[in-house]
Amino acid sequence: MVEQFALDFELAPQRRVYSVGELTAAIRSALGDQFRDVWVTGEISEFKPAASGHYYFTLKERDAKVRCVSFRSSHRYWKFKPRDGLAVLARGRVDVYEARGEYQLVVESLEPQGLGALQLAFEQLTKKLAAEGLFAPERKRPLPRFPRRIGIVTSPRGAAIADLVHILSRRFPGLEIRLFPALVQGEGSVEDVCRGIDYFSRTKWADLVIVGRGGGSLEDLWTFNEEAVARAIAACSVPVISAVGHETDVTIADFVADVRAPTPSAAAELATPTRREVEERIRAVRAQSVQALRYRLAMLERRLRQQGIERAAGALRLRVGRAQQRIDDMGYRMRERIRAATAGRERERRALEARLRRFELRPSLAAGRRAMEAARAAADRCMRMRLALRRSAWERAAAKLGQLSPLRILERGYAIVSNEGGVLKDAAAAPPDSRILVRLARGRLQAVVEKRIP
Repeated sequence: MVEQFALDFELAPQRRVYSVGELTAAIRSALGDQFRDVWVTGEISEFKPAASGHYYFTLKERDAKVRCVSFRSSHRYWKFKPRDGLAVLARGRVDVYEARGEYQLVVESLEPQGLGALQLAFEQLTKKLAAEGLFAPERKRPLPRFPRRIGIVTSPRGAAIADLVHILSRRFPGLEIRLFPALVQGEGSVEDVCRGIDYFSRTKWADLVIVGRGGGSLEDLWTFNEEAVARAIAACSVPVISAVGHETDVTIADFVADVRAPTPSAAAELATPTRREVEERIRAVRAQSVQALRYRLAMLERRLRQQGIERAAGALRLRVGRAQQRIDDMGYRMRERIRAATAGRERERRALEARLRRFELRPSLAAGRRAMEAARAAADRCMRMRLALRRSAWERAAAKLGQLSPLRILERGYAIVSNEGGVLKDAAAAPPDSRILVRLARGRLQAVVEKRIP
């Protein structure tokens, strides 16, 4: 019986005891071997970018969800940034995060469903750069009118460079053109285009830069939708023309550049004027210069004439002013004398009143009062007479001065005639066909001398 029990014990399976770490590692190995490369569809939720640069999010559907992580080294090449609510197709491998004992999908690539990845990336980057003001009209710079050097960043083997060189040489012979050869699609194209733009920005050799290529699909043109290219154009120290694809093609480079050309050929036409345009501009500037010079000469001639008339008028005003000053001085002295005479009479009256107050008899007082009143009346009559005489003399002087005023002479029909040499006193000073200025009592006349009458 004992032997049978020992035999049964030896045949029973032995127990395998795992630690938590060992069990987690075993599960991770099993899942990793079976789900090394899987495609999973779902809707993004709980998207959270970490400070380390990794993306953490959840893929979910109605009754299930799986945690996901995308390391920085993987998502740096994605064309768009994930967001909550976006339906995607994820490709990666299943892994176990030991710290939480949870399985997760390590996502290597991500594609949006329903909206192309390139189109979504285009829309996201457009919104981002627009919010930063890179598309603002006020930061756009005007193109130079007559560029001497033009830098071109494009492929040396494409049709775009041939069109650009042909049109630039035809429209503006002698123009210096420098090509920075660059890949315009595929791996390394973004770096090439950025280096070309940075070269012309640093050296400042070119007056303006043309960046572009010929037509193609959205994927072919994608280099000019990259954020690095857009920021290189925005940072360029000289104006930039974007000439990418055909007229219907639109790229982010078009929004950032100072001028967008629908085609490379159109960029060459925008960059340089034709000989006819230059000649028309020269004629326009010449006509403006001649007009400005004629206006300046006319203003100088007018000012010279006005200065001659003003000198004569100034001399007349000076003489009249001096005469008026003498009249004012005479009036002031006359008023002072009248004031002094009145004060003297007042003193005499007060002295007489004092003497009369010494007498107590009323008849004497009455006689004194009458004498005083008579003296006052005599004084008043004398003062009025003197005032009348002074006023009469002042009025005669004012009337005589008014008759001598040059302005009064003009009122009687006379005139002052002058030319560039000043006021005319001799007919010989105004030869035939010369211009003269006639000043009347009211207004002035400009005339031309027909002939001189002896």
